[in-house]
Amino acid sequence: MNLQELDAYFYSLDRSFFLEGEMRTYAALDTPLPIGFGQTISQPSLVLEMTKLLRPERDSRVLEIGTGSGFQTAILAGMSGKVYTVERIAELMERAKGRLDLLGFTNICYKVGDGSLGWEEFAPYDRIMVTAAARVLPEDLVRQLAAGGRMVIPVGPPDVQELQLVTKTADGDLQIKTVSMVRFVELKGQYGWEDDQ
Repeated sequence: MNLQELDAYFYSLDRSFFLEGEMRTYAALDTPLPIGFGQTISQPSLVLEMTKLLRPERDSRVLEIGTGSGFQTAILAGMSGKVYTVERIAELMERAKGRLDLLGFTNICYKVGDGSLGWEEFAPYDRIMVTAAARVLPEDLVRQLAAGGRMVIPVGPPDVQELQLVTKTADGDLQIKTVSMVRFVELKGQYGWEDDQ
C-alpha cells in the first residue's frame, strides 16, 4: 500500500457528503458524529489510522463490517480490488449505497444482515475491517480471513476497547497486536455485549 496515495485519496473525500442535515456543518471536526439509529461516523484521524493498519492493496478482497455512512467504504473501495460490506440497518445501507453510487463505485457488494457472522459466500477475504466493537474476537470473521490476511477490529467491554490488528499466518496461526484504546458502538449479534454466553 502506498501511504502517500492513501493520504491524498483520503483527504480528497468530502466527509460532509456522508452526513445528513446540520451534521454536515461539523464534518471538518476530528470527532465522531451521529448518523442516526444510534450509530456514528468515526473521527477522520481514526478512520485513516485503521485503514493504514489494514493495508489494503489494489487486488485485495475486503470485507467491511458496518457500512454506516459509507465513508470508510469509499476509502476501502478506492484503495482495493473489491469490497463486500455488511450493515444490519437497512436504511443506513440504502443511504450509503446511494452516496457510493453517486461517486461512481462499481467494485462494492452490499448486504443487509448480521455483520458478526461475516459474509461466508465470498470468503476468504484478504482484509477485514470491523467498525463496531465486539465483546470477543468473532470466530466467524477469523475463519473468513485468508492466510496472510489482516483484520482490524475493536474488542472489549462497552466503556473502552482495544483496537486490535489481527494477522493470519500462512499456517493459519493468529498474531494479535493491540494498537490503541478506542470507543465504538456495539457489534450486534453473537459477539455483542448483550450476549451473555
